[in-house]
Amino acid sequence: MRASAPEDAARRNLLLLVQLRWLAVVGQLTTILGVHIVFGVRLPLVPMLATIGVLVVLNLAMFPARALRPASNTQVLAGLLVDVACLTGLLYLSGGATNPFISLYLLQVVLGAVLLETWSSWALVLLTSTCFAVLAVVHRPLPLPPALASSLSGPFVFALWFNYTLTATLVVQFVTRIARNLRDRDARLAELRQRAAEEDHIVRMGLLASGAAHELGTPLASLSVALGDWRADAKIRRDPQLSVEVADMQAEVARCKAIVAGILFAAGEVSGEAPERTTLRRFVTGLIESWSRNDSVTLDYRLSSDLPIVADRALGQAIVNLLDNAIEAGASRIYLSVSAVEDTLMLLVRDNGGGFSDAILPRIGQPYTSSKRQQGAGLGLFLAHNVLRTLGGSIEARNLEGAGAEVVFRVPVRALALEEPGTGG
Repeated sequence: MRASAPEDAARRNLLLLVQLRWLAVVGQLTTILGVHIVFGVRLPLVPMLATIGVLVVLNLAMFPARALRPASNTQVLAGLLVDVACLTGLLYLSGGATNPFISLYLLQVVLGAVLLETWSSWALVLLTSTCFAVLAVVHRPLPLPPALASSLSGPFVFALWFNYTLTATLVVQFVTRIARNLRDRDARLAELRQRAAEEDHIVRMGLLASGAAHELGTPLASLSVALGDWRADAKIRRDPQLSVEVADMQAEVARCKAIVAGILFAAGEVSGEAPERTTLRRFVTGLIESWSRNDSVTLDYRLSSDLPIVADRALGQAIVNLLDNAIEAGASRIYLSVSAVEDTLMLLVRDNGGGFSDAILPRIGQPYTSSKRQQGAGLGLFLAHNVLRTLGGSIEARNLEGAGAEVVFRVPVRALALEEPGTGG
């Protein structure tokens, strides 16, 4: 449907051009007959009416073409050239540059500036300016009655030509720019509408996937518990084949649970399903060791003791996304520091990459805020921001002097710790 919009606009423009040409035919006939009959000015009616007949034939010929497909730039230019030729012929037969209707050349120039490509518009300016200059020298004198007779000096005619050329040049210069700006705006609006429709579709799919993930969480948890009970059953443990099959089913259920957790994370939700007891050092070290570019990371663990925590998969994914972003920004060395200020954990990631642009830095944490151009870019820090906000934390980012960037995750200790700090086991 959207692809046909430019074609529909071209057809409408062509229809307007045909209607304008009919108005020109009626106006020229009225003027010629009025001057010839009312004012008694003897005009060469036969060649002038024959010239108007060319315009009539052209309009009639354009009807089937208009019904089949929109006219191309070349076809519209050809039609305007015929209009210019017919107007030139009529002016030649009726006084040339001294005819006041010579200003009608400007109408052809304006139409060309709106309907044609830029080079075609300038070609019309050059052609009509040349015709104006030629008509100032070569034309058939208009036999006016003594009461209407007048003469124009050469300098005045030259000034008329210069004024026309200057006006036509300015018209094309600005009208073509305005038309191009309007076309760019329409294209941009069409692109935004298309992107909004796609993103709305993605949001609907995300809501559907998130809802399905929530619904699947309960039966998967039940299956996991049931399989665990089966595996502990003495009869199944005595049968090696059944033990292997139950282990395979447990692995597949665990895989499904991981996929569901990934969907919930992509939706910006923190899943508290199947919490894993670990320590902060082991949690961060495990993330780095499982990351594909772990050789570029330097870990600085500044806590005096290893804090027991509940492993938060969403927080781990946010840290991995941050490391990925650093590599994509051109970093070759990444420094990861783990420290604490009072009851707040601080995870600091510093790299030597390209850093953030000035336009992006103030909008860190907003969706689609990224210097990357691919579809979906900019969601990593947005999801990280959402994860930290859910945990009661925050995210900050800044550029370093020279090169690189620094991102700090702040997470309350109570959001991860197994027990309140300062209490015994």
